[in-house]
Amino acid sequence: MTIKELKEKTEGVVRNVLVTEKGARLSTENRYPLEVARDARKPVIAAMVEKAFGVHVLAVRTINVKGALKYVRGTRRQVREAGWKKAIVTVKAGERIELA
Repeated sequence: MTIKELKEKTEGVVRNVLVTEKGARLSTENRYPLEVARDARKPVIAAMVEKAFGVHVLAVRTINVKGALKYVRGTRRQVREAGWKKAIVTVKAGERIELA
């Protein structure tokens, strides 16, 4: 499933599946990190993940990630990048979220 298809299936709530070392470790415990819309709530995230991936969601944990502070080249100004929201979704044992 491509990112575009994922956004269409979940009505823009789930934006991306995060592929990181920590995510790989969490996937052995049936937990998957996702980038979600900033205004998405836990019940909505759970419903959209169940709809898009066909799994049973047991729990959703959310984290608001603060944007990084960047320096503008050639000046002394600082600019903060936009923050985003991460959700760690726990699915039923034996079920998986396919990343391909």
